[in-house]
Amino acid sequence: MKKLMLGNEAFARGLFEAGCEFVSSYPGTPSTEVTEYAAKYDELYAEWAPNEKVAMEAALGASIAGKRSFCGMKHVGLNVAADPLYTAGYTGVNGGMVICVADDPGLHSSQNEQDSRHHAIASKVMMVEPSDSQECKDFTMAAYELSEKFDTPVIVRLSTRIAHSQSAVELGERVVPPTKPYEKNPAKFVMMPGFAKKRHTVVEAKLAEAAKYAETSPLNKVEYNSTEIGIITAGNCYLYAKEALGDKASYLKLGVINPLPIDIIRDFAAKCERVYVIEELDDIIESHCKKNGVDVIGKELFGWEGEISQAIVREKILGEKAETMEFEEPVPVRPPVMCAGCPHRGLFYCLSQLGVYVSGDIGCYTLGATAPLSAMDTTICMGASISALHGYNKALGKEAEKKSVAVIGDSTFMHSGMTGLVNIAYNATNSTVIILDNSITGMTGHQQNPTTGKNLKGDPAAAVNLEDLCHAIGIKSVRVADPYNMAETKKIIEEELAKEEPSVIISRRPCALLKYVKHNPPLKADPEKCVGCKQCLKIGCPAISIHDKKCVINHTQCVGCGICKEMCRLDAIN
Repeated sequence: MKKLMLGNEAFARGLFEAGCEFVSSYPGTPSTEVTEYAAKYDELYAEWAPNEKVAMEAALGASIAGKRSFCGMKHVGLNVAADPLYTAGYTGVNGGMVICVADDPGLHSSQNEQDSRHHAIASKVMMVEPSDSQECKDFTMAAYELSEKFDTPVIVRLSTRIAHSQSAVELGERVVPPTKPYEKNPAKFVMMPGFAKKRHTVVEAKLAEAAKYAETSPLNKVEYNSTEIGIITAGNCYLYAKEALGDKASYLKLGVINPLPIDIIRDFAAKCERVYVIEELDDIIESHCKKNGVDVIGKELFGWEGEISQAIVREKILGEKAETMEFEEPVPVRPPVMCAGCPHRGLFYCLSQLGVYVSGDIGCYTLGATAPLSAMDTTICMGASISALHGYNKALGKEAEKKSVAVIGDSTFMHSGMTGLVNIAYNATNSTVIILDNSITGMTGHQQNPTTGKNLKGDPAAAVNLEDLCHAIGIKSVRVADPYNMAETKKIIEEELAKEEPSVIISRRPCALLKYVKHNPPLKADPEKCVGCKQCLKIGCPAISIHDKKCVINHTQCVGCGICKEMCRLDAIN
């Protein structure tokens, strides 16, 4: 039976059919749905871990126990998990272990465009890359076989387009291999220097064997058409090339990305007059070809940034530009904004009014950086808001401490913010940290986290009490504010900034989109009282607009949060 599936859904189906029994991940677009779909299979244990490092360590533990395991993350999450990944390359596995990493060319939902193939090379583990949903399932299943054959974790690399596009998938039955018995083997699993030195020799030998496999792997595919043009590519770029060039080119589609083969590349290139390498982001395949004496054309045509497309391939190789029509009328921009009723809006307005330096973090609240709030100075990576604030205040001294805060979401705080707060308490800066507790992991689509009291399946779980945790870390001053009450919130921030000690403010109000949240009736603007001062627009609520110089509130969007009412000095909103 065939079914239309997202790439991520097909990946999860591959986990199911391959007999995976343990799944641990941290949500991150575009990888999140792999684990969400996997959790729908009762035969798989699935969990959200506090961060990617914990997820990978848990998956490795399940592998050592003899079960097939999985962990998933986006590309920047692999940075967090790099420590166990690189050591797992040395230890190898017992039961098969598969890692999904989803790259984001074009930065649809990320802070950088890094190429995760570098991690596979540096950690000396195998990597494969599918190009459609059927291959997402098939390559996942093959990855388990490769993991157990070569005693290594195997990374399956996705991109946003493969993860979130749909194509038909042939479904199969679930086959669970016998649990591999655990046998104590310190020389393999205890990575102290004496053992690790010998394991490095083993790793290099395994990698050489994997390279031999790559030469004849069924995951690599050669298609000969016209030999005037040869295309070496992988993943979604293969589909772009096929659609743009059709039978005008021959194709070598590489499914095994690390280690890369060479003989099959040389043989293919020898049969083609001109050979192009089409790959997004870095020149991994191109450099491999040139290092091994294969003359190819690559980044000088396709560049190092963003996504490649069918139009780009057609123009760069055939010199053909797609016909376009220009729309001459001005089109208003539609930047992303915080939702109507978002609890973060009131807090960021207060911060904007106070004129403080705001060390920001990763989450939907990063939109506080955009106009009209413009209330964020930096955003670096998960958890960096707190650590960076400490460094900022240490560098500039007491005056900076009175005029700076860090903002971080509840899920991000659990991910990697706690250690930064420990650093503030331990190394003593009078820094003020604001935890935005909206009772969910919002940015990636409402996943549970250790503060919500529910696990991935929605079952009751232990809930971390943020106030108690902050006290235990060493923060004496911990306050709770309701961001729907801006006057109170602003007062609390001013009081905490004035203190000669580190402090935490928990800005607590559930995400307005949570199904269980009961909203107030929508507000209305009285056109008789409204003078068109546009004060209400300063909070950037998408439910508010100006028509005929008067405030108009869209009743289908408004949740009655009351922030705009607090802004209006003429009592025109009720």
